[in-house]
Amino acid sequence: MKSIASLAFLAAVSLHAPAAQAAADVPQQTPDSYAVAGERITVAPGRALNLRCVGDGPQTVLLEAGGNADSATWFRVQSLLSSQARVCAYDRAGYGFSDEGPLPRDLDADVADLAALVAAAKLKTPLVLVGHSLGSNIVRGYARQHPQDVRALVLVDPPEQGADALLPQAWKAQDEAGRVQRNAFLDACLKAAEAGTLDRGEGPLASCLRAAPPWQSAAVAAATRAYKLKPSYWRTLRSELDANAVIFAAPVPEAESYGDLPLVVLSAPVAGMPGVPTEVGKALQAAREQTHARLVAASRNGRRVEVADSSHDVQLDAPEAVVAAVAGMLAPPR
Repeated sequence: MKSIASLAFLAAVSLHAPAAQAAADVPQQTPDSYAVAGERITVAPGRALNLRCVGDGPQTVLLEAGGNADSATWFRVQSLLSSQARVCAYDRAGYGFSDEGPLPRDLDADVADLAALVAAAKLKTPLVLVGHSLGSNIVRGYARQHPQDVRALVLVDPPEQGADALLPQAWKAQDEAGRVQRNAFLDACLKAAEAGTLDRGEGPLASCLRAAPPWQSAAVAAATRAYKLKPSYWRTLRSELDANAVIFAAPVPEAESYGDLPLVVLSAPVAGMPGVPTEVGKALQAAREQTHARLVAASRNGRRVEVADSSHDVQLDAPEAVVAAVAGMLAPPR
Protein backbone atom coordinates (compact mmCIF):
# COMPACT_ATOMS: atom_id res chain seq x y z
CA MET A 1 0.00 0.00 0.00
CA LYS A 2 1.39 3.40 -0.92
CA SER A 3 1.26 6.45 1.34
CA ILE A 4 0.42 9.95 0.14
CA ALA A 5 4.07 10.92 0.61
CA SER A 6 5.23 8.08 -1.62
CA LEU A 7 2.52 8.83 -4.20
CA ALA A 8 3.57 12.48 -4.29
CA PHE A 9 7.21 11.51 -4.65
CA LEU A 10 6.50 9.04 -7.44
CA ALA A 11 4.55 11.73 -9.25
CA ALA A 12 7.45 14.13 -8.84
CA VAL A 13 10.15 11.83 -10.20
CA SER A 14 8.11 9.76 -12.66
CA LEU A 15 8.23 10.11 -16.40
CA HIS A 16 5.62 12.24 -18.07
CA ALA A 17 3.48 9.72 -19.94
CA PRO A 18 1.06 11.48 -22.29
CA ALA A 19 -2.44 10.03 -22.16
CA ALA A 20 -3.13 10.83 -25.78
CA GLN A 21 -1.03 11.42 -28.87
CA ALA A 22 -0.50 15.10 -29.50
CA ALA A 23 -2.00 16.63 -32.62
CA ALA A 24 0.11 16.55 -35.76
CA ASP A 25 0.89 20.28 -35.66
CA VAL A 26 2.14 20.08 -32.06
CA PRO A 27 5.90 19.48 -31.62
CA GLN A 28 6.47 15.86 -30.73
CA GLN A 29 9.91 16.33 -29.18
CA THR A 30 11.56 19.10 -27.24
CA PRO A 31 13.60 21.34 -29.56
CA ASP A 32 17.33 21.11 -28.90
CA SER A 33 17.28 24.79 -27.92
CA TYR A 34 16.03 23.58 -24.53
CA ALA A 35 19.31 21.67 -24.07
CA VAL A 36 21.14 24.95 -23.47
CA ALA A 37 20.41 27.95 -21.29
CA GLY A 38 18.14 30.68 -22.60
CA GLU A 39 18.77 34.02 -20.86
CA ARG A 40 20.14 33.84 -17.34
CA ILE A 41 18.60 36.65 -15.28
CA THR A 42 20.32 37.76 -12.09
CA VAL A 43 17.75 37.79 -9.28
CA ALA A 44 20.13 38.10 -6.31
CA PRO A 45 23.87 38.65 -5.85
CA GLY A 46 25.64 35.65 -7.38
CA ARG A 47 22.41 33.91 -8.35
CA ALA A 48 20.57 33.74 -11.68
CA LEU A 49 17.44 32.04 -13.05
CA ASN A 50 17.15 30.71 -16.60
CA LEU A 51 14.43 32.39 -18.67
CA ARG A 52 13.16 31.31 -22.11
CA CYS A 53 10.93 33.65 -24.10
CA VAL A 54 9.47 33.15 -27.58
CA GLY A 55 7.05 35.19 -29.67
CA ASP A 56 6.60 38.91 -29.97
CA GLY A 57 2.97 39.70 -29.18
CA PRO A 58 1.75 42.76 -27.26
CA GLN A 59 0.98 40.71 -24.13
CA THR A 60 3.30 38.55 -22.04
CA VAL A 61 2.40 35.10 -20.75
CA LEU A 62 4.55 33.61 -17.99
CA LEU A 63 4.52 29.84 -17.47
CA GLU A 64 5.25 28.29 -14.05
CA ALA A 65 6.14 24.58 -14.03
CA GLY A 66 4.97 22.00 -11.52
CA GLY A 67 7.08 20.27 -8.89
CA ASN A 68 10.40 18.79 -10.02
CA ALA A 69 9.96 20.23 -13.51
CA ASP A 70 11.77 22.84 -15.57
CA SER A 71 10.90 25.10 -18.48
CA ALA A 72 11.11 22.24 -21.00
CA THR A 73 7.73 20.98 -19.77
CA TRP A 74 6.16 23.95 -21.60
CA PHE A 75 7.73 23.36 -25.04
CA ARG A 76 4.42 22.52 -26.72
CA VAL A 77 2.51 25.42 -25.16
CA GLN A 78 5.27 27.87 -26.02
CA SER A 79 5.31 26.71 -29.63
CA LEU A 80 1.53 27.00 -30.06
CA LEU A 81 1.20 30.36 -28.28
CA SER A 82 4.19 32.18 -29.76
CA SER A 83 2.16 33.63 -32.63
CA GLN A 84 -0.23 35.36 -30.20
CA ALA A 85 1.96 36.66 -27.38
CA ARG A 86 5.39 36.79 -25.89
CA VAL A 87 5.52 33.50 -23.99
CA CYS A 88 8.09 33.00 -21.26
CA ALA A 89 8.97 29.98 -19.14
CA TYR A 90 11.75 29.67 -16.60
CA ASP A 91 13.62 27.15 -14.46
CA ARG A 92 13.06 27.56 -10.75
CA ALA A 93 16.10 27.70 -8.49
CA GLY A 94 18.00 24.41 -8.43
CA TYR A 95 16.44 23.06 -11.63
CA GLY A 96 17.48 23.21 -15.27
CA PHE A 97 19.99 25.97 -15.95
CA SER A 98 19.11 28.02 -12.86
CA ASP A 99 21.40 28.41 -9.86
CA GLU A 100 20.51 26.83 -6.55
CA GLY A 101 18.56 29.05 -4.18
CA PRO A 102 18.64 29.34 -0.39
CA LEU A 103 16.73 26.68 1.54
CA PRO A 104 13.97 25.98 2.30
CA ARG A 105 12.46 25.98 -1.18
CA ASP A 106 9.00 26.78 0.09
CA LEU A 107 6.19 28.83 -1.40
CA ASP A 108 7.53 32.10 0.00
CA ALA A 109 10.93 31.49 -1.62
CA ASP A 110 9.40 30.59 -4.97
CA VAL A 111 7.06 33.60 -5.03
CA ALA A 112 9.95 35.91 -4.07
CA ASP A 113 12.07 34.50 -6.88
CA LEU A 114 9.25 34.93 -9.37
CA ALA A 115 8.81 38.57 -8.35
CA ALA A 116 12.55 39.17 -8.63
CA LEU A 117 12.60 37.55 -12.08
CA VAL A 118 9.71 39.63 -13.39
CA ALA A 119 11.40 42.81 -12.19
CA ALA A 120 14.95 41.97 -13.30
CA ALA A 121 13.90 40.71 -16.74
CA LYS A 122 11.63 43.76 -17.15
CA LEU A 123 8.75 41.57 -18.28
CA LYS A 124 5.81 43.58 -19.53
CA THR A 125 2.98 43.63 -17.04
CA PRO A 126 0.19 42.90 -16.38
CA LEU A 127 1.01 39.25 -17.04
CA VAL A 128 -1.14 36.28 -17.88
CA LEU A 129 0.19 33.76 -15.36
CA VAL A 130 -0.11 30.03 -16.07
CA GLY A 131 0.77 27.54 -13.34
CA HIS A 132 0.78 23.76 -13.53
CA SER A 133 0.27 21.67 -10.37
CA LEU A 134 2.56 23.15 -7.69
CA GLY A 135 3.11 26.05 -10.09
CA SER A 136 -0.55 26.99 -9.63
CA ASN A 137 0.17 27.66 -5.95
CA ILE A 138 3.13 29.83 -6.88
CA VAL A 139 1.26 32.02 -9.36
CA ARG A 140 -1.61 32.35 -6.90
CA GLY A 141 0.83 33.60 -4.30
CA TYR A 142 2.30 36.08 -6.76
CA ALA A 143 -1.15 37.32 -7.77
CA ARG A 144 -2.07 37.97 -4.15
CA GLN A 145 1.13 39.92 -3.51
CA HIS A 146 1.26 41.77 -6.85
CA PRO A 147 -2.34 42.09 -8.08
CA GLN A 148 -1.52 45.11 -10.22
CA ASP A 149 0.92 43.02 -12.27
CA VAL A 150 -1.49 40.20 -13.14
CA ARG A 151 -4.01 40.27 -15.99
CA ALA A 152 -5.34 36.73 -15.54
CA LEU A 153 -4.64 33.32 -14.00
CA VAL A 154 -4.74 29.93 -15.71
CA LEU A 155 -4.39 27.11 -13.16
CA VAL A 156 -3.53 23.81 -14.81
CA ASP A 157 -4.82 20.83 -12.79
CA PRO A 158 -4.08 22.26 -9.33
CA PRO A 159 -3.18 19.60 -6.71
CA GLU A 160 -5.72 18.70 -4.07
CA GLN A 161 -5.50 20.64 -0.83
CA GLY A 162 -7.03 19.79 2.51
CA ALA A 163 -7.02 16.01 2.12
CA ASP A 164 -5.56 15.47 5.61
CA ALA A 165 -8.86 16.26 7.31
CA LEU A 166 -10.66 13.67 5.17
CA LEU A 167 -8.22 10.77 5.43
CA PRO A 168 -8.36 7.82 7.87
CA GLN A 169 -5.98 8.17 10.84
CA ALA A 170 -4.20 4.91 9.97
CA TRP A 171 -3.38 6.24 6.52
CA LYS A 172 -1.93 9.43 7.99
CA ALA A 173 0.49 7.38 10.11
CA GLN A 174 1.54 5.40 7.07
CA ASP A 175 1.97 8.63 5.15
CA GLU A 176 4.48 9.88 7.71
CA ALA A 177 6.37 6.59 7.47
CA GLY A 178 6.40 6.96 3.69
CA ARG A 179 7.80 10.48 3.99
CA VAL A 180 10.67 9.22 6.16
CA GLN A 181 11.41 6.47 3.64
CA ARG A 182 11.28 8.92 0.74
CA ASN A 183 13.68 11.32 2.41
CA ALA A 184 16.11 8.50 3.17
CA PHE A 185 16.12 7.64 -0.52
CA LEU A 186 16.65 11.28 -1.53
CA ASP A 187 19.47 11.61 0.98
CA ALA A 188 21.16 8.55 -0.54
CA CYS A 189 20.86 10.08 -4.02
CA LEU A 190 22.31 13.34 -2.68
CA LYS A 191 25.23 11.55 -1.04
CA ALA A 192 26.06 9.75 -4.31
CA ALA A 193 25.81 13.04 -6.23
CA GLU A 194 28.19 14.69 -3.77
CA ALA A 195 30.62 11.80 -4.21
CA GLY A 196 30.37 12.01 -8.00
CA THR A 197 29.18 8.39 -8.25
CA LEU A 198 25.47 8.87 -8.96
CA ASP A 199 25.83 8.11 -12.67
CA ARG A 200 27.17 4.69 -11.70
CA GLY A 201 24.48 4.00 -9.12
CA GLU A 202 23.45 0.37 -8.67
CA GLY A 203 20.64 -1.32 -6.77
CA PRO A 204 18.25 1.24 -5.18
CA LEU A 205 20.46 4.11 -6.36
CA ALA A 206 19.76 3.15 -9.97
CA SER A 207 16.27 4.59 -9.36
CA CYS A 208 17.67 8.07 -8.70
CA LEU A 209 17.99 8.68 -12.44
CA ARG A 210 15.11 7.55 -14.62
CA ALA A 211 15.10 6.94 -18.35
CA ALA A 212 14.21 10.01 -20.41
CA PRO A 213 10.54 10.42 -21.40
CA PRO A 214 9.76 9.99 -25.12
CA TRP A 215 9.10 13.68 -25.66
CA GLN A 216 12.68 14.66 -24.80
CA SER A 217 15.20 14.86 -27.63
CA ALA A 218 18.54 13.16 -27.01
CA ALA A 219 20.21 16.52 -26.40
CA VAL A 220 17.58 17.66 -23.89
CA ALA A 221 17.65 14.27 -22.16
CA ALA A 222 21.41 14.55 -21.78
CA ALA A 223 21.17 18.08 -20.39
CA THR A 224 18.47 17.01 -17.93
CA ARG A 225 20.54 14.07 -16.75
CA ALA A 226 23.53 16.38 -16.30
CA TYR A 227 21.74 18.71 -13.91
CA LYS A 228 20.21 15.80 -12.01
CA LEU A 229 23.74 14.56 -11.29
CA LYS A 230 24.38 17.75 -9.28
CA PRO A 231 23.94 17.78 -5.48
CA SER A 232 22.01 21.06 -5.81
CA TYR A 233 19.20 19.25 -7.63
CA TRP A 234 18.69 16.73 -4.82
CA ARG A 235 18.83 19.37 -2.11
CA THR A 236 16.22 21.37 -3.99
CA LEU A 237 13.91 18.43 -4.64
CA ARG A 238 13.99 17.23 -1.03
CA SER A 239 13.30 20.72 0.29
CA GLU A 240 10.53 21.35 -2.24
CA LEU A 241 8.71 18.14 -1.34
CA ASP A 242 8.98 18.74 2.41
CA ALA A 243 8.13 22.44 2.37
CA ASN A 244 5.13 22.19 0.11
CA ALA A 245 3.54 19.28 1.97
CA VAL A 246 2.36 22.01 4.35
CA ILE A 247 0.49 23.74 1.51
CA PHE A 248 -1.31 20.62 0.38
CA ALA A 249 -2.32 19.62 3.92
CA ALA A 250 -4.50 22.71 4.34
CA PRO A 251 -7.56 23.51 2.19
CA VAL A 252 -7.74 26.58 -0.02
CA PRO A 253 -8.54 29.41 2.42
CA GLU A 254 -12.14 30.60 2.27
CA ALA A 255 -10.81 34.16 2.34
CA GLU A 256 -8.64 33.69 -0.77
CA SER A 257 -10.03 36.10 -3.34
CA TYR A 258 -8.99 37.57 -6.66
CA GLY A 259 -11.90 39.95 -7.11
CA ASP A 260 -12.78 40.27 -10.80
CA LEU A 261 -9.51 38.82 -12.06
CA PRO A 262 -10.19 36.37 -14.92
CA LEU A 263 -9.33 32.88 -13.67
CA VAL A 264 -9.57 29.47 -15.36
CA VAL A 265 -9.04 26.09 -13.69
CA LEU A 266 -8.19 23.32 -16.15
CA SER A 267 -9.13 19.95 -14.65
CA ALA A 268 -7.78 16.66 -15.96
CA PRO A 269 -9.82 13.46 -15.50
CA VAL A 270 -9.40 11.78 -12.13
CA ALA A 271 -6.94 8.91 -12.55
CA GLY A 272 -7.02 5.75 -10.50
CA MET A 273 -4.23 5.14 -7.98
CA PRO A 274 -3.16 1.49 -7.78
CA GLY A 275 -2.73 0.27 -4.21
CA VAL A 276 -4.85 3.06 -2.72
CA PRO A 277 -7.82 1.88 -0.61
CA THR A 278 -11.25 2.90 -1.82
CA GLU A 279 -11.95 5.20 1.13
CA VAL A 280 -8.62 6.97 0.65
CA GLY A 281 -9.23 7.39 -3.07
CA LYS A 282 -12.63 8.91 -2.33
CA ALA A 283 -11.10 11.31 0.19
CA LEU A 284 -8.46 12.46 -2.27
CA GLN A 285 -11.06 12.92 -4.99
CA ALA A 286 -13.28 14.91 -2.64
CA ALA A 287 -10.34 17.14 -1.69
CA ARG A 288 -9.54 17.65 -5.36
CA GLU A 289 -13.11 18.63 -6.23
CA GLN A 290 -13.26 20.96 -3.25
CA THR A 291 -9.93 22.55 -4.25
CA HIS A 292 -10.93 23.21 -7.84
CA ALA A 293 -14.37 24.53 -6.84
CA ARG A 294 -12.92 26.90 -4.25
CA LEU A 295 -10.37 28.25 -6.69
CA VAL A 296 -13.06 28.96 -9.28
CA ALA A 297 -15.16 30.67 -6.60
CA ALA A 298 -12.18 32.84 -5.58
CA SER A 299 -12.85 35.08 -8.59
CA ARG A 300 -16.08 36.60 -9.81
CA ASN A 301 -14.72 35.80 -13.27
CA GLY A 302 -13.69 32.24 -12.44
CA ARG A 303 -14.58 29.18 -14.47
CA ARG A 304 -13.60 25.54 -14.73
CA VAL A 305 -12.80 23.64 -17.91
CA GLU A 306 -12.72 19.83 -17.95
CA VAL A 307 -9.92 18.50 -20.18
CA ALA A 308 -10.67 15.05 -21.55
CA ASP A 309 -8.02 12.52 -22.61
CA SER A 310 -5.26 13.96 -20.46
CA SER A 311 -3.14 12.92 -17.53
CA HIS A 312 -2.16 15.38 -14.80
CA ASP A 313 0.37 16.80 -17.30
CA VAL A 314 -2.18 18.72 -19.36
CA GLN A 315 0.53 20.96 -20.82
CA LEU A 316 2.04 17.89 -22.51
CA ASP A 317 -1.07 15.82 -23.27
CA ALA A 318 -3.49 18.56 -24.29
CA PRO A 319 -1.50 21.76 -24.87
CA GLU A 320 -4.30 23.08 -27.07
CA ALA A 321 -6.50 23.31 -23.96
CA VAL A 322 -3.93 25.48 -22.21
CA VAL A 323 -3.52 27.64 -25.32
CA ALA A 324 -7.29 28.10 -25.66
CA ALA A 325 -7.59 29.19 -22.01
CA VAL A 326 -4.72 31.67 -22.37
CA ALA A 327 -5.97 33.02 -25.71
CA GLY A 328 -9.23 33.93 -24.03
CA MET A 329 -7.30 36.07 -21.56
CA LEU A 330 -5.28 38.03 -24.11
CA ALA A 331 -6.97 41.40 -24.18
CA PRO A 332 -5.79 44.43 -26.17
CA PRO A 333 -2.94 46.24 -24.39
CA ARG A 334 -3.90 48.99 -22.01
